[in-house]
Amino acid sequence: AMDWQDQGIVLAARRHGESSAIVTLFTRARGRHLGLARGGAGRRGGGLYQKGNLVVAHWRARLAEHLGNYSCELVEPLGLVALDDPQRLEAIVAALSVLESSMAEREVHVDLFDATVELLRRLAHPAAGEDGHEWPAVYVRWECRCLAELGFGLDLSVCAATGARENLRYVSPRSGRAVSAAAGAPLAEKLLRLPDFLASEGAPTGAADIRAGLELTQYFLERHVLSPHGRRVPAARLRLLERWRRLANRSTH
Repeated sequence: AMDWQDQGIVLAARRHGESSAIVTLFTRARGRHLGLARGGAGRRGGGLYQKGNLVVAHWRARLAEHLGNYSCELVEPLGLVALDDPQRLEAIVAALSVLESSMAEREVHVDLFDATVELLRRLAHPAAGEDGHEWPAVYVRWECRCLAELGFGLDLSVCAATGARENLRYVSPRSGRAVSAAAGAPLAEKLLRLPDFLASEGAPTGAADIRAGLELTQYFLERHVLSPHGRRVPAARLRLLERWRRLANRSTH
């Protein structure tokens, strides 16, 4: 029989039969992994298998390729905490949908797991005095991290055309490399915008910067990670971008 225990983040729980649920976890040592949780859709299980929750999972099956059974215990309720803030909640749901749609089953991504726990904690527990655009910048950086972990890292440190490190303004949609303002000006229409906060630590972030960051990462997620497998950008992630487009429009008018 197969039998293991690991930490996991709840990505999804789908009702199965009367009160069970098929639960998708992003586990630390085993990647995206499914299992059947008996009672997972019942009153007690529903709270435990809330998207974003950090759990300790025990998985058992007769054979490795079977669906197997989960029994889990809550470690940290990171999914429910932010419910009073629709923006943060939307970002949590978007992050989980990006993971669920982009990771191959049972492919291990330990660093991405740790980065995701960090992101969820940041979204679930607002820091005192944090302004409204700090956590969205953290979210966009996390998506850059996702791309890198899945084998499509963006190189945003130097200009692909000139090697310059200053005044980086664009990203080439073909190579995923930064382009300086001067080198990119003639091609500006064809290039993606690089927001300042991705080019240099500590740069301020307005709504338009967050929008540009989300457009940038979405372009590469769609092109390199999702499309090759016939998948689309998940609805929750499209909604997140839509919200920041609206906020950016409002701040320019």
